[in-house]
Amino acid sequence: MAKSIMIQGTMSNVGKSALAAGLCRVLKQDGYKVAPFKSQNMALNSFITKEGLEMGRAQVMQAEAAGIEPEAIMNPILLKPTNDTGSQVIINGKPIGVMAAREYYRHKKEYIPAIMDAYHELEKRYDIIVIEGAGSPAEINLKKDDIVNMGMAKLADAPVLLVGDIDRGGVFAQIAGTVMLLEEDEKARIKGTIINKFRGDVSILEPGLRMLEEKTDIPVTGVVPYFYLDLDEEDSLTERFQKKEKPGLIDLAVIRFPRISNFTDLAPLEALEEVSVRYVSSPAEFGNPDAVILPGTKNTISDLLWMRQNGLEARVLKHSAQNKPVFGICGGYQMLGMEISDPTGEEYGGTVQGMGLLDTKTLFRPEKHRTRVHGTFGEMKGILKEMKGLPFEGYEIHMGETILDEHASGLITLENDSDTLQQGHPDGSQKGNVYGCYVHGIFDSPEMSGGFLSALLKEKGYDPETVQAVDWKSYKEEQYDKLADIVRASLDMKEIYRIIGL
Repeated sequence: MAKSIMIQGTMSNVGKSALAAGLCRVLKQDGYKVAPFKSQNMALNSFITKEGLEMGRAQVMQAEAAGIEPEAIMNPILLKPTNDTGSQVIINGKPIGVMAAREYYRHKKEYIPAIMDAYHELEKRYDIIVIEGAGSPAEINLKKDDIVNMGMAKLADAPVLLVGDIDRGGVFAQIAGTVMLLEEDEKARIKGTIINKFRGDVSILEPGLRMLEEKTDIPVTGVVPYFYLDLDEEDSLTERFQKKEKPGLIDLAVIRFPRISNFTDLAPLEALEEVSVRYVSSPAEFGNPDAVILPGTKNTISDLLWMRQNGLEARVLKHSAQNKPVFGICGGYQMLGMEISDPTGEEYGGTVQGMGLLDTKTLFRPEKHRTRVHGTFGEMKGILKEMKGLPFEGYEIHMGETILDEHASGLITLENDSDTLQQGHPDGSQKGNVYGCYVHGIFDSPEMSGGFLSALLKEKGYDPETVQAVDWKSYKEEQYDKLADIVRASLDMKEIYRIIGL
Protein backbone atom coordinates (compact mmCIF):
# COMPACT_ATOMS: atom_id res chain seq x y z
CA MET A 1 0.00 0.00 0.00
CA ALA A 2 1.12 3.56 -0.67
CA LYS A 3 3.02 5.73 1.78
CA SER A 4 1.54 9.17 2.44
CA ILE A 5 2.41 12.68 3.51
CA MET A 6 -0.02 15.52 4.19
CA ILE A 7 0.39 19.27 3.71
CA GLN A 8 -1.74 21.35 6.09
CA GLY A 9 -1.69 25.12 6.54
CA THR A 10 -2.23 27.68 9.25
CA MET A 11 -4.89 29.39 7.07
CA SER A 12 -6.15 29.55 3.51
CA ASN A 13 -3.79 30.64 0.73
CA VAL A 14 -0.55 29.86 2.57
CA GLY A 15 0.69 27.90 -0.45
CA LYS A 16 -0.44 24.35 0.35
CA SER A 17 -1.46 23.56 -3.23
CA ALA A 18 1.80 24.74 -4.76
CA LEU A 19 3.98 22.96 -2.19
CA ALA A 20 1.98 19.74 -2.65
CA ALA A 21 2.50 20.05 -6.40
CA GLY A 22 6.22 20.66 -5.85
CA LEU A 23 6.50 17.52 -3.72
CA CYS A 24 4.62 15.55 -6.38
CA ARG A 25 7.15 16.69 -8.99
CA VAL A 26 10.17 15.97 -6.81
CA LEU A 27 8.92 12.48 -5.97
CA LYS A 28 8.17 11.81 -9.66
CA GLN A 29 11.66 12.95 -10.61
CA ASP A 30 13.06 10.58 -7.99
CA GLY A 31 11.33 7.64 -9.63
CA TYR A 32 8.21 7.19 -7.51
CA LYS A 33 4.65 6.80 -8.72
CA VAL A 34 2.90 9.60 -6.87
CA ALA A 35 -0.69 10.90 -6.80
CA PRO A 36 -2.32 13.96 -5.18
CA PHE A 37 -5.40 13.79 -2.95
CA LYS A 38 -7.72 16.29 -1.29
CA SER A 39 -10.78 14.85 0.39
CA GLN A 40 -12.85 18.04 0.29
CA ASN A 41 -12.20 21.07 -1.83
CA MET A 42 -14.14 24.33 -2.09
CA ALA A 43 -13.44 26.04 -5.38
CA LEU A 44 -15.10 27.50 -8.46
CA ASN A 45 -12.22 26.54 -10.74
CA SER A 46 -12.88 22.97 -11.78
CA PHE A 47 -11.98 20.54 -14.54
CA ILE A 48 -13.61 17.70 -16.46
CA THR A 49 -11.75 14.38 -16.64
CA LYS A 50 -11.69 12.03 -19.62
CA GLU A 51 -14.58 10.16 -17.99
CA GLY A 52 -16.69 13.33 -17.88
CA LEU A 53 -16.30 13.77 -14.12
CA GLU A 54 -15.67 17.07 -12.32
CA MET A 55 -12.81 17.80 -9.92
CA GLY A 56 -10.97 20.74 -8.37
CA ARG A 57 -8.32 22.47 -10.43
CA ALA A 58 -5.60 22.26 -7.76
CA GLN A 59 -5.56 18.47 -7.87
CA VAL A 60 -5.43 18.63 -11.68
CA MET A 61 -2.35 20.84 -11.40
CA GLN A 62 -0.80 18.44 -8.87
CA ALA A 63 -1.58 15.44 -11.08
CA GLU A 64 0.12 17.18 -14.00
CA ALA A 65 3.14 17.84 -11.79
CA ALA A 66 3.15 14.11 -10.91
CA GLY A 67 3.00 13.22 -14.60
CA ILE A 68 -0.34 11.38 -14.39
CA GLU A 69 -3.85 11.76 -15.79
CA PRO A 70 -6.19 13.66 -13.42
CA GLU A 71 -8.97 11.53 -11.90
CA ALA A 72 -12.00 12.59 -9.86
CA ILE A 73 -10.99 10.20 -7.04
CA MET A 74 -8.11 12.59 -6.33
CA ASN A 75 -10.76 15.08 -5.12
CA PRO A 76 -13.80 13.04 -3.99
CA ILE A 77 -15.77 16.01 -2.60
CA LEU A 78 -15.91 19.33 -4.45
CA LEU A 79 -18.01 22.22 -3.13
CA LYS A 80 -18.83 25.00 -5.60
CA PRO A 81 -20.36 28.02 -3.82
CA THR A 82 -23.52 29.34 -5.49
CA ASN A 83 -24.05 32.09 -2.90
CA ASP A 84 -22.71 33.12 0.51
CA THR A 85 -24.44 30.29 2.38
CA GLY A 86 -24.80 27.39 -0.06
CA SER A 87 -22.81 25.27 -2.49
CA GLN A 88 -23.30 22.70 -5.20
CA VAL A 89 -22.01 19.42 -3.78
CA ILE A 90 -20.10 17.11 -6.13
CA ILE A 91 -19.22 13.59 -4.97
CA ASN A 92 -16.62 11.64 -6.95
CA GLY A 93 -17.15 13.86 -9.95
CA LYS A 94 -20.96 13.94 -10.03
CA PRO A 95 -23.24 16.69 -8.63
CA ILE A 96 -25.77 15.56 -6.04
CA GLY A 97 -27.47 18.93 -5.48
CA VAL A 98 -27.17 22.34 -3.84
CA MET A 99 -26.96 22.40 -0.05
CA ALA A 100 -26.93 25.14 2.56
CA ALA A 101 -23.80 25.03 4.72
CA ARG A 102 -25.69 23.75 7.77
CA GLU A 103 -27.30 20.94 5.74
CA TYR A 104 -23.94 19.88 4.30
CA TYR A 105 -22.32 19.74 7.73
CA ARG A 106 -25.17 17.54 8.96
CA HIS A 107 -24.42 15.03 6.20
CA LYS A 108 -20.64 15.38 6.02
CA LYS A 109 -19.77 12.20 7.92
CA GLU A 110 -21.94 10.20 5.53
CA TYR A 111 -19.40 10.95 2.79
CA ILE A 112 -16.46 9.33 4.59
CA PRO A 113 -16.99 5.95 2.83
CA ALA A 114 -16.82 7.70 -0.57
CA ILE A 115 -13.66 9.52 0.52
CA MET A 116 -11.96 6.35 1.73
CA ASP A 117 -13.01 4.30 -1.31
CA ALA A 118 -11.33 6.92 -3.48
CA TYR A 119 -8.24 7.03 -1.27
CA HIS A 120 -7.89 3.23 -1.13
CA GLU A 121 -8.14 3.04 -4.92
CA LEU A 122 -5.16 5.40 -5.21
CA GLU A 123 -3.31 3.44 -2.51
CA LYS A 124 -3.43 0.34 -4.70
CA ARG A 125 -1.91 2.05 -7.72
CA TYR A 126 0.71 4.48 -6.39
CA ASP A 127 3.82 4.46 -4.20
CA ILE A 128 3.13 7.77 -2.44
CA ILE A 129 0.04 9.92 -1.95
CA VAL A 130 0.54 13.65 -1.29
CA ILE A 131 -2.55 14.80 0.62
CA GLU A 132 -3.57 18.46 0.83
CA GLY A 133 -5.63 19.89 3.69
CA ALA A 134 -7.98 22.88 3.53
CA GLY A 135 -7.90 26.14 5.46
CA SER A 136 -6.57 25.40 8.95
CA PRO A 137 -6.72 22.32 11.21
CA ALA A 138 -7.31 24.65 14.17
CA GLU A 139 -10.79 25.81 13.15
CA ILE A 140 -12.18 24.74 16.52
CA ASN A 141 -15.81 25.22 15.47
CA LEU A 142 -15.35 22.70 12.63
CA LYS A 143 -13.04 20.13 14.22
CA LYS A 144 -15.73 17.79 15.52
CA ASP A 145 -16.65 16.36 12.12
CA ASP A 146 -13.46 17.23 10.24
CA ILE A 147 -12.82 15.17 7.09
CA VAL A 148 -10.19 17.30 5.37
CA ASN A 149 -7.45 18.20 7.89
CA MET A 150 -6.58 16.16 10.99
CA GLY A 151 -9.67 14.02 10.46
CA MET A 152 -8.28 12.99 7.07
CA ALA A 153 -4.77 12.57 8.48
CA LYS A 154 -6.17 10.08 10.99
CA LEU A 155 -8.17 8.20 8.35
CA ALA A 156 -5.08 7.86 6.17
CA ASP A 157 -2.63 7.55 9.10
CA ALA A 158 -0.58 10.26 7.41
CA PRO A 159 2.28 12.33 8.84
CA VAL A 160 1.72 16.10 8.49
CA LEU A 161 3.83 19.06 7.43
CA LEU A 162 2.35 22.36 8.70
CA VAL A 163 2.85 25.42 6.46
CA GLY A 164 2.74 29.06 7.57
CA ASP A 165 2.78 32.19 5.37
CA ILE A 166 5.39 34.72 6.49
CA ASP A 167 4.46 37.20 3.75
CA ARG A 168 1.25 38.10 5.58
CA GLY A 169 3.11 38.51 8.87
CA GLY A 170 2.90 36.75 12.22
CA VAL A 171 4.11 33.40 10.94
CA PHE A 172 5.49 32.26 14.32
CA ALA A 173 2.16 33.01 15.98
CA GLN A 174 0.38 31.27 13.10
CA ILE A 175 2.31 28.05 13.60
CA ALA A 176 2.62 28.07 17.39
CA GLY A 177 -1.05 29.06 17.80
CA THR A 178 -2.22 26.33 15.44
CA VAL A 179 -0.22 23.69 17.30
CA MET A 180 -1.52 24.96 20.66
CA LEU A 181 -5.16 24.53 19.57
CA LEU A 182 -4.69 20.91 18.51
CA GLU A 183 -5.29 17.79 20.58
CA GLU A 184 -2.22 15.86 21.74
CA ASP A 185 -2.71 13.06 19.20
CA GLU A 186 -3.06 15.68 16.45
CA LYS A 187 0.11 17.49 17.53
CA ALA A 188 1.94 14.16 17.37
CA ARG A 189 1.03 13.88 13.68
CA ILE A 190 2.89 17.09 12.80
CA LYS A 191 6.41 15.95 11.92
CA GLY A 192 7.68 19.25 10.52
CA THR A 193 6.83 22.88 9.88
CA ILE A 194 7.51 25.00 6.80
CA ILE A 195 7.85 28.79 6.53
CA ASN A 196 6.53 29.79 3.11
CA LYS A 197 6.77 32.96 0.96
CA PHE A 198 9.92 34.34 2.62
CA ARG A 199 11.69 37.37 1.14
CA GLY A 200 15.19 38.17 2.34
CA ASP A 201 18.14 36.63 4.15
CA VAL A 202 17.24 33.32 5.83
CA SER A 203 20.00 33.78 8.42
CA ILE A 204 17.96 36.62 9.97
CA LEU A 205 15.20 34.09 10.63
CA GLU A 206 17.42 31.56 12.36
CA PRO A 207 16.84 32.71 15.98
CA GLY A 208 13.08 32.65 15.41
CA LEU A 209 13.23 29.20 13.84
CA ARG A 210 15.10 27.77 16.84
CA MET A 211 12.65 29.37 19.27
CA LEU A 212 9.71 28.02 17.25
CA GLU A 213 11.17 24.52 17.46
CA GLU A 214 11.58 24.88 21.22
CA LYS A 215 8.02 26.12 21.75
CA THR A 216 6.34 23.53 19.50
CA ASP A 217 8.80 20.65 19.89
CA ILE A 218 8.52 20.20 16.11
CA PRO A 219 11.45 20.64 13.71
CA VAL A 220 11.38 23.30 10.99
CA THR A 221 11.85 21.36 7.77
CA GLY A 222 12.32 24.30 5.44
CA VAL A 223 12.01 27.97 4.50
CA VAL A 224 10.59 28.47 1.01
CA PRO A 225 11.26 31.77 -0.78
CA TYR A 226 8.54 33.87 -2.36
CA PHE A 227 8.47 32.78 -5.98
CA TYR A 228 6.70 33.75 -9.19
CA LEU A 229 5.62 30.80 -11.32
CA ASP A 230 2.65 30.27 -13.61
CA LEU A 231 0.71 27.59 -11.76
CA ASP A 232 -3.02 27.03 -12.11
CA GLU A 233 -4.92 28.45 -9.17
CA GLU A 234 -8.45 27.90 -7.93
CA ASP A 235 -8.68 30.15 -4.90
CA SER A 236 -10.50 33.49 -5.09
CA LEU A 237 -7.65 34.87 -2.97
CA THR A 238 -5.32 34.53 -5.97
CA GLU A 239 -2.94 37.45 -6.42
CA ARG A 240 -3.60 37.61 -10.17
CA PHE A 241 -6.76 39.64 -9.52
CA GLN A 242 -4.71 42.35 -7.82
CA LYS A 243 -1.94 42.51 -10.41
CA LYS A 244 -1.51 45.94 -11.94
CA GLU A 245 -0.47 45.12 -15.46
CA LYS A 246 1.79 47.46 -17.37
CA PRO A 247 0.22 48.41 -20.70
CA GLY A 248 1.12 45.86 -23.36
CA LEU A 249 0.72 45.77 -27.12
CA ILE A 250 -2.62 44.11 -26.45
CA ASP A 251 -4.85 45.15 -23.53
CA LEU A 252 -7.50 42.63 -22.43
CA ALA A 253 -10.15 43.46 -19.82
CA VAL A 254 -11.57 40.39 -18.05
CA ILE A 255 -14.74 40.96 -16.03
CA ARG A 256 -14.08 39.81 -12.47
CA PHE A 257 -17.49 38.46 -11.49
CA PRO A 258 -18.26 37.93 -7.79
CA ARG A 259 -18.70 34.20 -8.61
CA ILE A 260 -15.97 34.02 -11.25
CA SER A 261 -15.03 30.46 -12.16
CA ASN A 262 -12.34 28.82 -14.27
CA PHE A 263 -10.30 32.00 -14.57
CA THR A 264 -7.40 29.69 -15.45
CA ASP A 265 -8.85 29.90 -18.99
CA LEU A 266 -6.92 33.17 -19.32
CA ALA A 267 -3.57 31.87 -18.04
CA PRO A 268 -2.06 31.21 -21.52
CA LEU A 269 -2.67 34.87 -22.39
CA GLU A 270 -1.36 36.12 -19.04
CA ALA A 271 1.93 34.27 -19.67
CA LEU A 272 2.81 36.64 -22.54
CA GLU A 273 4.73 39.80 -21.68
CA GLU A 274 3.27 41.71 -24.63
CA VAL A 275 -0.29 41.11 -23.42
CA SER A 276 -1.82 42.82 -20.39
CA VAL A 277 -4.70 40.87 -18.84
CA ARG A 278 -6.61 43.06 -16.37
CA TYR A 279 -9.36 41.75 -14.08
CA VAL A 280 -11.86 44.57 -13.70
CA SER A 281 -14.74 44.82 -11.23
CA SER A 282 -15.88 48.43 -11.71
CA PRO A 283 -16.41 50.89 -14.60
CA ALA A 284 -13.50 52.99 -13.29
CA GLU A 285 -11.13 50.07 -13.98
CA PHE A 286 -12.50 49.29 -17.44
CA GLY A 287 -10.28 51.63 -19.47
CA ASN A 288 -10.15 51.29 -23.25
CA PRO A 289 -9.25 47.64 -23.88
CA ASP A 290 -8.65 46.00 -27.25
CA ALA A 291 -11.03 43.19 -26.28
CA VAL A 292 -13.30 42.28 -23.38
CA ILE A 293 -13.59 38.73 -22.05
CA LEU A 294 -16.52 37.56 -19.96
CA PRO A 295 -15.30 34.39 -18.20
CA GLY A 296 -17.22 31.63 -16.45
CA THR A 297 -19.34 32.15 -13.35
CA LYS A 298 -21.15 29.84 -10.93
CA ASN A 299 -24.20 32.12 -10.87
CA THR A 300 -24.87 33.60 -14.29
CA ILE A 301 -28.01 35.59 -13.50
CA SER A 302 -26.71 36.99 -10.21
CA ASP A 303 -23.45 38.12 -11.78
CA LEU A 304 -25.23 39.61 -14.78
CA LEU A 305 -27.42 41.65 -12.43
CA TRP A 306 -24.27 42.71 -10.55
CA MET A 307 -22.82 44.02 -13.83
CA ARG A 308 -26.08 45.77 -14.60
CA GLN A 309 -26.20 47.47 -11.20
CA ASN A 310 -22.59 48.64 -11.03
CA GLY A 311 -22.37 49.96 -14.59
CA LEU A 312 -20.03 47.38 -16.11
CA GLU A 313 -22.70 46.06 -18.46
CA ALA A 314 -23.07 49.55 -19.93
CA ARG A 315 -19.31 49.74 -20.49
CA VAL A 316 -19.28 46.37 -22.27
CA LEU A 317 -22.23 47.43 -24.45
CA LYS A 318 -20.47 50.70 -25.35
CA HIS A 319 -17.27 48.76 -26.13
CA SER A 320 -19.26 46.47 -28.46
CA ALA A 321 -21.02 49.45 -30.09
CA GLN A 322 -17.55 50.74 -31.03
CA ASN A 323 -17.11 47.49 -33.01
CA LYS A 324 -14.53 46.09 -30.60
CA PRO A 325 -14.41 42.37 -29.77
CA VAL A 326 -16.27 40.78 -26.87
CA PHE A 327 -15.64 37.10 -26.10
CA GLY A 328 -17.78 35.15 -23.63
CA ILE A 329 -16.94 31.76 -22.13
CA CYS A 330 -19.57 29.55 -20.47
CA GLY A 331 -21.52 31.83 -18.07
CA GLY A 332 -20.11 34.86 -19.89
CA TYR A 333 -21.44 33.40 -23.15
CA GLN A 334 -24.89 32.92 -21.61
CA MET A 335 -24.98 36.58 -20.50
CA LEU A 336 -24.38 37.82 -24.06
CA GLY A 337 -27.69 36.40 -25.33
CA MET A 338 -31.22 37.79 -25.35
CA GLU A 339 -32.60 35.97 -22.32
CA ILE A 340 -31.66 33.65 -19.45
CA SER A 341 -34.34 31.52 -17.77
CA ASP A 342 -33.93 29.48 -14.60
CA PRO A 343 -37.44 28.12 -13.98
CA THR A 344 -36.41 25.47 -11.43
CA GLY A 345 -34.00 27.69 -9.46
CA GLU A 346 -30.83 25.79 -10.32
CA GLU A 347 -28.74 28.91 -9.61
CA TYR A 348 -30.86 32.01 -9.08
CA GLY A 349 -34.40 31.48 -10.31
CA GLY A 350 -36.64 33.48 -12.65
CA THR A 351 -36.01 34.97 -16.07
CA VAL A 352 -33.89 37.99 -16.92
CA GLN A 353 -33.05 39.87 -20.07
CA GLY A 354 -29.53 39.21 -21.34
CA MET A 355 -27.13 41.75 -22.80
CA GLY A 356 -28.66 41.29 -26.25
CA LEU A 357 -25.37 40.98 -28.13
CA LEU A 358 -26.00 37.44 -29.43
CA ASP A 359 -29.15 35.91 -30.94
CA THR A 360 -29.42 33.21 -28.28
CA LYS A 361 -31.53 32.25 -25.28
CA THR A 362 -30.39 30.10 -22.36
CA LEU A 363 -32.59 27.77 -20.35
CA PHE A 364 -31.28 26.27 -17.11
CA ARG A 365 -32.04 22.61 -16.44
CA PRO A 366 -31.27 20.33 -13.47
CA GLU A 367 -28.86 18.21 -15.53
CA LYS A 368 -25.23 19.29 -15.57
CA HIS A 369 -23.39 19.05 -18.88
CA ARG A 370 -19.88 17.66 -18.39
CA THR A 371 -17.65 16.58 -21.27
CA ARG A 372 -14.21 16.98 -22.85
CA VAL A 373 -14.32 18.44 -26.36
CA HIS A 374 -12.14 19.30 -29.32
CA GLY A 375 -12.87 20.80 -32.71
CA THR A 376 -12.27 23.74 -35.01
CA PHE A 377 -13.53 27.27 -35.47
CA GLY A 378 -16.13 27.65 -38.20
CA GLU A 379 -16.78 30.45 -40.68
CA MET A 380 -15.67 33.42 -38.58
CA LYS A 381 -16.88 36.97 -38.96
CA GLY A 382 -15.59 40.35 -37.94
CA ILE A 383 -12.15 40.98 -36.51
CA LEU A 384 -11.53 37.29 -35.78
CA LYS A 385 -12.41 36.13 -39.32
CA GLU A 386 -8.92 34.72 -39.96
CA MET A 387 -9.37 32.24 -37.12
CA LYS A 388 -11.52 30.05 -39.38
CA GLY A 389 -10.44 26.42 -39.17
CA LEU A 390 -8.15 26.84 -36.14
CA PRO A 391 -8.15 23.80 -33.80
CA PHE A 392 -8.96 23.86 -30.10
CA GLU A 393 -9.57 21.45 -27.24
CA GLY A 394 -11.03 21.86 -23.78
CA TYR A 395 -14.05 20.91 -21.73
CA GLU A 396 -17.63 21.98 -21.16
CA ILE A 397 -19.23 22.18 -17.73
CA HIS A 398 -22.52 24.00 -17.34
CA MET A 399 -26.15 23.71 -16.22
CA GLY A 400 -27.83 25.67 -19.00
CA GLU A 401 -28.71 24.88 -22.61
CA THR A 402 -28.20 27.74 -25.07
CA ILE A 403 -30.50 27.82 -28.09
CA LEU A 404 -29.67 29.82 -31.22
CA ASP A 405 -32.50 31.51 -33.08
CA GLU A 406 -32.92 30.88 -36.80
CA HIS A 407 -30.79 33.88 -37.77
CA ALA A 408 -27.88 33.15 -35.42
CA SER A 409 -24.49 31.94 -36.57
CA GLY A 410 -22.51 29.20 -34.84
CA LEU A 411 -18.92 29.73 -33.76
CA ILE A 412 -17.22 26.35 -33.54
CA THR A 413 -17.62 22.75 -34.64
CA LEU A 414 -17.15 19.97 -32.08
CA GLU A 415 -15.60 16.94 -33.70
CA ASN A 416 -15.70 14.31 -30.96
CA ASP A 417 -18.24 11.52 -30.55
CA SER A 418 -19.81 11.08 -27.12
CA ASP A 419 -23.12 10.22 -25.55
CA THR A 420 -24.23 13.83 -25.83
CA LEU A 421 -22.44 15.17 -28.89
CA GLN A 422 -22.44 13.91 -32.45
CA GLN A 423 -19.61 14.30 -34.95
CA GLY A 424 -19.66 17.81 -36.43
CA HIS A 425 -21.94 19.28 -33.75
CA PRO A 426 -22.06 23.12 -33.98
CA ASP A 427 -21.58 25.08 -30.78
CA GLY A 428 -21.30 28.67 -29.65
CA SER A 429 -22.50 31.76 -31.44
CA GLN A 430 -21.24 34.96 -33.02
CA LYS A 431 -22.64 38.24 -34.24
CA GLY A 432 -20.46 41.02 -35.59
CA ASN A 433 -17.49 41.20 -33.24
CA VAL A 434 -19.23 39.38 -30.40
CA TYR A 435 -18.30 35.73 -29.86
CA GLY A 436 -19.23 33.11 -27.28
CA CYS A 437 -19.00 29.40 -26.51
CA TYR A 438 -19.00 26.95 -23.60
CA VAL A 439 -15.44 25.65 -24.01
CA HIS A 440 -13.12 26.09 -21.04
CA GLY A 441 -9.41 25.93 -21.88
CA ILE A 442 -10.09 27.31 -25.34
CA PHE A 443 -6.96 29.50 -25.26
CA ASP A 444 -4.67 26.60 -24.25
CA SER A 445 -3.62 25.65 -27.77
CA PRO A 446 -0.98 27.94 -29.30
CA GLU A 447 -2.97 27.92 -32.56
CA MET A 448 -6.02 29.36 -30.85
CA SER A 449 -4.34 31.89 -28.57
CA GLY A 450 -1.93 32.87 -31.35
CA GLY A 451 -4.77 33.36 -33.86
CA PHE A 452 -6.77 35.44 -31.38
CA LEU A 453 -3.84 37.73 -30.58
CA SER A 454 -2.75 38.00 -34.23
CA ALA A 455 -6.23 39.23 -35.17
CA LEU A 456 -6.13 41.88 -32.43
CA LEU A 457 -2.63 42.98 -33.43
CA LYS A 458 -3.62 43.26 -37.08
CA GLU A 459 -6.66 45.36 -36.12
CA LYS A 460 -4.30 47.79 -34.32
CA GLY A 461 -1.94 47.98 -37.28
CA TYR A 462 0.83 45.83 -35.78
CA ASP A 463 2.60 42.93 -37.44
CA PRO A 464 0.48 39.87 -36.46
CA GLU A 465 3.69 37.94 -35.84
CA THR A 466 4.78 40.39 -33.11
CA VAL A 467 3.47 38.15 -30.32
CA GLN A 468 4.27 34.44 -30.34
CA ALA A 469 1.86 32.27 -28.36
CA VAL A 470 3.31 29.67 -26.02
CA ASP A 471 2.82 25.92 -26.18
CA TRP A 472 0.89 25.86 -22.92
CA LYS A 473 1.49 22.21 -22.08
CA SER A 474 5.26 22.49 -22.55
CA TYR A 475 5.30 25.80 -20.70
CA LYS A 476 3.55 24.24 -17.69
CA GLU A 477 6.03 21.36 -17.66
CA GLU A 478 8.84 23.93 -17.40
CA GLN A 479 7.03 25.61 -14.49
CA TYR A 480 6.65 22.30 -12.62
CA ASP A 481 10.36 21.59 -13.02
CA LYS A 482 11.22 25.06 -11.70
CA LEU A 483 8.88 24.45 -8.77
CA ALA A 484 10.62 21.16 -8.00
CA ASP A 485 14.01 22.94 -8.02
CA ILE A 486 12.69 25.45 -5.46
CA VAL A 487 11.28 22.70 -3.23
CA ARG A 488 14.52 20.68 -3.34
CA ALA A 489 16.60 23.74 -2.49
CA SER A 490 14.31 24.96 0.30
CA LEU A 491 13.15 21.84 2.13
CA ASP A 492 15.16 19.21 4.01
CA MET A 493 14.26 16.46 1.56
CA LYS A 494 16.27 13.86 3.45
CA GLU A 495 14.13 14.55 6.53
CA ILE A 496 10.93 14.57 4.47
CA TYR A 497 11.80 11.18 2.98
CA ARG A 498 12.35 9.92 6.53
CA ILE A 499 8.95 11.34 7.56
CA ILE A 500 7.30 9.56 4.63
CA GLY A 501 8.98 6.36 5.70
CA LEU A 502 11.30 5.89 2.73
